[in-house]
Amino acid sequence: MIVLKATQGKVLSVLQSVAGIVERRHTLPILANVLIRKTGSSLQLTTSDLEIQIRTTVELDGDPGNFLTTVGARKLIDILRTMPSDQTVSLESNQNKLILKGGKSRFTLQSLPAEDFPLVQEAANFGPSFSVPQKTLKELLHQVSFSMAVHDIRYYLNGILFVAEGKQLSLVATDGHRLAFSSATLDVEVPRQEVILPRKTVLEMQRLLSDKEGAIEMQFAGNQAKFTFDGMEFVTKLVEGKFPDYNRVIPKNHKNTITLGRTALLATLQRTAILTSEKFKGVRLNLEPGVLRVASSNAEQEEAVDELEIDYNGDAIEIGFNVTYLIDALTNMDQDMVQVDLADSNSSALITIPDNTTFKYVVMPMRI
Repeated sequence: MIVLKATQGKVLSVLQSVAGIVERRHTLPILANVLIRKTGSSLQLTTSDLEIQIRTTVELDGDPGNFLTTVGARKLIDILRTMPSDQTVSLESNQNKLILKGGKSRFTLQSLPAEDFPLVQEAANFGPSFSVPQKTLKELLHQVSFSMAVHDIRYYLNGILFVAEGKQLSLVATDGHRLAFSSATLDVEVPRQEVILPRKTVLEMQRLLSDKEGAIEMQFAGNQAKFTFDGMEFVTKLVEGKFPDYNRVIPKNHKNTITLGRTALLATLQRTAILTSEKFKGVRLNLEPGVLRVASSNAEQEEAVDELEIDYNGDAIEIGFNVTYLIDALTNMDQDMVQVDLADSNSSALITIPDNTTFKYVVMPMRI
């Protein structure tokens, strides 16, 4: 039976859309496989790592009829990548093997029984669904994901907090040293829902979301989130735990404010970062009326000093920061101007976009 027949480009793109979560090494060998379910001319591909499940449905040529199997996802992708994108490829079933053909090439692949594939049990009681344009969610994730913790023992920091309430969707990420907040307006009012998406889910969503205006539909349950977009269904477990109260972390009423060009500030920080030490990425910011001075030094007693002329007549402040945290924030913004609010040398700085309340970035000072 011909399970599918299409151009290499089409088959590869469908497989790659679900294969991002597939681990090459797994305790369960079948989790390295993709579940292929054929119903008539409709083909459904599903992958899982027991925490996340991705499913997509496509229409591809092939023999009519029903068929169910699993086959190594990465192996299939690796083979397809070696073929020309306009070449027609086919996947045929033969007893418990699958044969991939393309041009004069032929590959016989071992399959594993579909009934052994561990599907994620979907939650029975999802909350009300709501949607935003894919482009919007992609931007929100981009604006906060760099602040996620990586391997923190406070496991609830290794992800992003989603808060939907009324007509607002807010995303928050923090690693304990800095915090990023971004929000967007929803079309419908929703009751308050608060979930933490795991880091792996966030990275996979960023890979899959496009810049299209097409909507992505979201639903949250007690221990699961479900996203539907572009013929795909993405189900993920949530991180359990209590996320820090981000509203208490975001400073209010800092009396010293500077507004300056983002690219000029970024270039200054990148230059001075060169002479920071590898472990200790500290830079000193000296703020005085009319001038911002950025300085760094290292164990070899080298130092860098750079100055920016600014429109400022507030207090003189000297404050230290991990320069990486400042560079991360400025790199992930695309606005021309940024606003920096400071209180004194011991308080967190607040970085925002002038006349825009949808993005806030807080960074703790460091002693230098």
